[in-house]
Amino acid sequence: MEAAHWIYLSGIVIIIAVMIARKNVVIPAVAATFLTAWVFTGSFVTGLESIFNASLTAASELFSIFLIIALVTALLGSLRALGADRRMVEPFRVVMRSGHSAFWVLAAVTYVISLFFWPTPAVPLMGAILLPAAIAAGLPPISAGVAIAIAGQGMALSSDYVIQVAPGLSAKAAGVQTGAVADRAMVLSLITGLVALGIGYLMTRSEFRRPDAALLERWEAGESEMEAPAPRRSLIRVLPRRRVLQPEPAAAGGGDGGVAVLDHGPGSGSGSGSGGSSSVPGPRPGASGDAGEASDEMTRRALSSLDGGDAPGADCPRRSKAFAAIVPLALIGLVGYMMLGKFTGLVPEVVGGDAAALVGGVATALLLAAAIAKDGRGSLERCADHIVDGLVFAMKAMGVVIPIAGFFFIGNADFAGKIMGMEEGAQAPGFLFDAVVRMQDAIPDSQYVVGFGVLIIGMITGLDGSGFSGLPLTGSLAGSLGPASGVDPALLAAIGQMGCVWAGGGVLVAWSSLIAVAGFARVPVLDLVRRSFLPVIAGLVVATVVGLIIY
Repeated sequence: MEAAHWIYLSGIVIIIAVMIARKNVVIPAVAATFLTAWVFTGSFVTGLESIFNASLTAASELFSIFLIIALVTALLGSLRALGADRRMVEPFRVVMRSGHSAFWVLAAVTYVISLFFWPTPAVPLMGAILLPAAIAAGLPPISAGVAIAIAGQGMALSSDYVIQVAPGLSAKAAGVQTGAVADRAMVLSLITGLVALGIGYLMTRSEFRRPDAALLERWEAGESEMEAPAPRRSLIRVLPRRRVLQPEPAAAGGGDGGVAVLDHGPGSGSGSGSGGSSSVPGPRPGASGDAGEASDEMTRRALSSLDGGDAPGADCPRRSKAFAAIVPLALIGLVGYMMLGKFTGLVPEVVGGDAAALVGGVATALLLAAAIAKDGRGSLERCADHIVDGLVFAMKAMGVVIPIAGFFFIGNADFAGKIMGMEEGAQAPGFLFDAVVRMQDAIPDSQYVVGFGVLIIGMITGLDGSGFSGLPLTGSLAGSLGPASGVDPALLAAIGQMGCVWAGGGVLVAWSSLIAVAGFARVPVLDLVRRSFLPVIAGLVVATVVGLIIY
């Protein structure tokens, strides 16, 4: 390997170390991109250009994910303006009575849909319907993200039992039957997923909350418990339970009073005076009449919201109820359409990117209809506002991933030539692939060493954010190492498939389709990676050991 290979591998090690230290990895990613390109090409200028080209390439590859996050977020914004979002999640409370049941229901539904259509269209469906219901049931957003990622991007995609693209690639490279790899991959994926879900549930269950509509409102507003200071919450609709706003009696000298916050809950705040109340002062004496009217208006809105009188959609209850039914029915109909294409010849089959495009188109159509129903003539402006808000949210939440993904893309031969400005037809380097090929000669002929070696190689190839790009390599390793070590080549191919897909498919690296899960859950993608890391690694270890024993 050349010097550029070692610089690239050093960049990977540094990035992983910085992630473990819970710090942002943009600076090391950009620096490693620059140094890798500079050393490989010998041009300082090309190194600088590669910083931009890497981010541009990553943005073009990931923009479809950003766009569908933006469109579904815009749809939720239009439904929130109608008040249909809260009505829409009410029926799901029958099965999501608490955060505990919400966790498992979310995982089960995500798994079933992802198994048939891949996670790409499944995640937006979860984000539009079940995720708000789960949040209202008391499931923390980070726990919801863990459940969706493990069940969809991990458990369903790693087996790919229905569509069988991944088993087909692994089997062809290993020289075995696709069905043999698919069967073993199904067993391994279920073991990994159930172990990971169980550990993830136990790790986060202490954060589950009691069901409360205010949790959904805070989540939709982009707030968290740490971000929302208590004094500010006392004057908005999202109030702590059993805290009541009411006008305070005027002082003896006359003038306007403030707003008393009566706190009947133990330990829920401090205040002076009897009854444990504190005051939010009214306008100062001598203040202008406009300021006093503004303060009174704010008080009236706060009091009205407590009674539900100022809730969104109060002026159009019929349209609110209609869209609370239309949106779930439309998305359920979409799933039905895709199933018809999968199991019958009545309609064309829609999978992968086409399915994601169909989901995005349906979400946009529903967004337009909801905006028109709420604002009428004003919908021309309001619809654009919703879309802009969605795009801003997607870029603000996930934009930091672009330069990180750019670094890993430069390690992929499919993108490295474009990033470093190489001439058309020139042989582009595969920094990551070349390093993995060098490692295969160091694997001894022990069953467990071979099994875990193929697993680790698969996980390393997944670091570029593509769950399937390393399958030909792990498959060929399985075909060559299996007979020599006495391990079933189909099993080794399935183990390598687990490593590739669980890492690169969107659970263990932040620059993959995990961006979509984090975007819809509205949590930092790196936090979601950290929460998922230990459960997934434990699941992969258990599945590999069990697979080597039973096969």
